Amino acid sequence: MRILSRIDGSIHGAILLGTPPPGLSSVSQLSGVRVSHGSGNVAWRAFFAVVGRCRTADSRRKHGISSTLTSTRHISFAIARPDTRSRRLNCSVPNPHTGHGWNRTLTQEARSRSELLDIVDQYDDTTVEEHLEFLRDPYLRRYAPADGPVLRVSDRIEDVNLDSVDPLQWKSPEEEDTILRLQEAVRYKLRRPGTSNLDEIFEIYQELPAPRVSLITASLRHQLLAALAITEKKNTRAMLRYFAVVTDVRNSGFALTRPEWNTAISFASRYVGRSAVAEVEAALELWREMENVSGVRASEVTFNILFDVASKAGKFLVAEMLYDEMLNRGYSFNRYHHVSLIHYFGLKLETSGVRAAYKKMIESGEFIDTTVLNCVISAFLRSGERESAERVYNKMKKSDRRSKWIPARDYTTQKAITKVLMMFAKLSRRHPDLHANFHQATSISPDIQTYRILINYYGIKLGDLSTVVKLLDEMKWFRIQLHGSIFLALFKSFGKFGGLGSDWSAQKLRSVWKAYIDSLDSKADGLEISTWMVAAVLKAFSRYSSRDEMLDVYEDMRSRWDLEPEGSRFAMHCLRKILRSRRFDIQSIDILRGYGAGR
Repeated sequence: MRILSRIDGSIHGAILLGTPPPGLSSVSQLSGVRVSHGSGNVAWRAFFAVVGRCRTADSRRKHGISSTLTSTRHISFAIARPDTRSRRLNCSVPNPHTGHGWNRTLTQEARSRSELLDIVDQYDDTTVEEHLEFLRDPYLRRYAPADGPVLRVSDRIEDVNLDSVDPLQWKSPEEEDTILRLQEAVRYKLRRPGTSNLDEIFEIYQELPAPRVSLITASLRHQLLAALAITEKKNTRAMLRYFAVVTDVRNSGFALTRPEWNTAISFASRYVGRSAVAEVEAALELWREMENVSGVRASEVTFNILFDVASKAGKFLVAEMLYDEMLNRGYSFNRYHHVSLIHYFGLKLETSGVRAAYKKMIESGEFIDTTVLNCVISAFLRSGERESAERVYNKMKKSDRRSKWIPARDYTTQKAITKVLMMFAKLSRRHPDLHANFHQATSISPDIQTYRILINYYGIKLGDLSTVVKLLDEMKWFRIQLHGSIFLALFKSFGKFGGLGSDWSAQKLRSVWKAYIDSLDSKADGLEISTWMVAAVLKAFSRYSSRDEMLDVYEDMRSRWDLEPEGSRFAMHCLRKILRSRRFDIQSIDILRGYGAGR
């Protein structure tokens, strides 16, 4: 999507969409295109829009932006024969026998800026600021921006360095032992984040008598909050656990540091799977309390968290206000801001803005890795530009021509890689001659998130089984293990497109189910039975199975899950809802009583 030119008049803009504006020399039309490879076999067909442009360059310079008007495109691909060279996802995968190991520091040449820009197919001659201005005022009438928000930080002084423990305070032997065990558990969690259980740490902390925070030192208090913040999934349990300690800290008269405030805002906005207005309001309220009550000034990390939750919740006006406030305070963009901006334009279905944000990230000296390109692919697919997303994915596959072994990236490893890339970007700005060497250490090869995005699109949205199978085969070549999100996408696809005469047959479903159960029994990483997985599996089997098979599937999951009581009740509700449907024709469901919701 390109920025539209100014529409003359104020009230006519709503009715001129069907007629050519005065500055256009042609009317957008749909043209059919049929492309073959010389062998008579059609590789793909598409309908493209014929673009009309302004007659003169003066009208384009008048607004300082591109004035191209494009109609909606509808692209339909047909599957090419295996012996033809196609631009679809089944492009050639590098030969595994030519790999030289995973370490990219041995490469002879670093990826240049032009190579990184070439990953995305095309760019408009526009900037991020112009796209943000267009989204605020689509008719470009140059309305004056609204005043506010006007923030006033309190002048009250907070005693951040207040001593938390009186060295002469008497403690019982039980309290001393509990504090010692808490200190050892917290420090072990900070040294090895993936090996310690946060529930055990929180249980030790709760053994202390109230007020608990007053019994531990300031360093242990900050270490405890830092340990509770290390969680791969920000769910309700993790959020309540963190805020319980924060409440004790505030009630005891101690102040939170800026990183601790940022973590609290992040928990308040991201503890649910999909953020909504309630999470935006909670995050903004904590921000207000952080600055106006506690006197802690927000950092660029704070604004990135707020911008991210406002964008994901669809509160784009709030996101734009936060963006402007960050610029007014003089904060510079870092890696997180650039990725959030790409995601923001993707949510707005503004692909030209996605390209502009990606280009700005490269020009600012940030390093491009798999995470950034995954965000670009997701934005393109959300906006309907499937061909552009496929181009990015193919570039990612070709970049791995020299390597065969891809290291597994868990939550801790990915966090460390992000910090290293931010450090590389800071050093390369001070020492530009090191930029090329740092690029050798970055990877843009596909990872589990890449295939999760693609399989969700081609499976759940399109129901394209052949493409999903190709993606799963390519995952094997890249040595990427199946994750729970991949199984969830597959079961959702069977539940949506399965049935008699469908490619998503009952035999394929039972094969996927067997692979899932075997992976659970082998304790594979990233696999668990969640409430979402239970609902997806039951819906998928309801397309084919009898009542007895449905009960067997439910029993297989029930014997393996570790759900909370409310999760078990939700799973039982899903089963009863399916068994009460007309397809099963059940007069009563007394048989379900033996399964008890709490079992």
